[in-house]
Amino acid sequence: MTDIQGKTGRKKVLLGITGGVAAYKAAELVRRLGDRGIEVHVVMTEAACGFITPATLQALSGHPVYTDMWDGRIANGMPHIELSRDKDAIIIAPATADFIAKCVHGLADDLLSTLCLARDCPLIVAPAMNRQMWEHPATQRNVAQLRRDGVTLLGPDSGDQACGETGMGRMLEADELAEAVSAFLEPKILAGKRLLMTAGPTFEPIDAVRGITNRSSGKMGYALARAAIAAGAEVTLVSGPVSLAAPAGVRIERVQTAAEMFEAVKKHAAKADIFIGVAAVADYRVSKPRQHKIKKTDESALTLSFVPNPDILGWVASRPKPPFCVGFAAESRNLDAYADEKRRRKNVKLMIANLAQDAIGADDNEVSLLDDAGTHRLPRAPKDIVARQIITHIAGLISRKTRTPR
Repeated sequence: MTDIQGKTGRKKVLLGITGGVAAYKAAELVRRLGDRGIEVHVVMTEAACGFITPATLQALSGHPVYTDMWDGRIANGMPHIELSRDKDAIIIAPATADFIAKCVHGLADDLLSTLCLARDCPLIVAPAMNRQMWEHPATQRNVAQLRRDGVTLLGPDSGDQACGETGMGRMLEADELAEAVSAFLEPKILAGKRLLMTAGPTFEPIDAVRGITNRSSGKMGYALARAAIAAGAEVTLVSGPVSLAAPAGVRIERVQTAAEMFEAVKKHAAKADIFIGVAAVADYRVSKPRQHKIKKTDESALTLSFVPNPDILGWVASRPKPPFCVGFAAESRNLDAYADEKRRRKNVKLMIANLAQDAIGADDNEVSLLDDAGTHRLPRAPKDIVARQIITHIAGLISRKTRTPR
């Protein structure tokens, strides 16, 4: 039995904040990046300090905030060089029209603009400005040049603006930016792979208003979909009823019942390189759901007859040329024994096991990965982090399977 930690180490980014009203969103962005295991260091322009204080960003990031080209806290006296040297990316959010113009023309008259010019790491820009400023030909020329220079742009979005107008120019929300940055930083270990997965619960109707379901929130499945997209995979997600937004970049099919989920999986299975069955599929359904609501009576008990639902994971794994199959086992006791028996019975390459009472609905998870090499523990962590570790493990198993002997 082994413990698995992240193999790529913790990512570090430098967040540059410029002088726009959307600077308030940077505080939430720091938190959301931290939730994804990314270490954030902050540099602010003088104008940014008029919208949000360095003290706020220092408290949220846990690191000193830099604003001055001549900051004496850097030992060699060159913060414009040193602050980006160990970073995986520089993110400018918000990026004003003025700062975008500086980047295009190579101006370097303060700490942040000099860092962008003297960097060895990728630059990511999240524009934020009034709609007229965004639509102005000068801004559009500058944005086009940034793209030609290899800079990644995230946004902007359309919506209500601080000036009271509506249109393009809003900075993306913190959750969207954090997800996009996290995906950008991940190694593309599943590039070119087509991944099919299920997530969430199923709902089996009893009558016109009632049904049988379970407490699955879909959070682990959706986290895995995000991690797979970040790893470069093409992801199709068949989702039961959940209250979660579709992960960016994922093709999603929404279903209700196990039978509907099975039909959706059958439609896509032939093209999949990897199948991950995360959904908590109901084992049984009512044999004859009523068309109308069953009226309550005081005279007799209600008896329902059940029939088994299709075994979706088993069907995919038993295909003549199956994809690389991964299953999930949510147990309430005897976790490893029950999960490994399920893995062998369904003939899948990897079974991921967790205690249902600890995982369902929670934002974090602790799982065991069971494969031919044994049982590997992943310590409790936020589900996004656990998902990235699972995807790394899957990619490693696929790599070993396809590696040809010398």
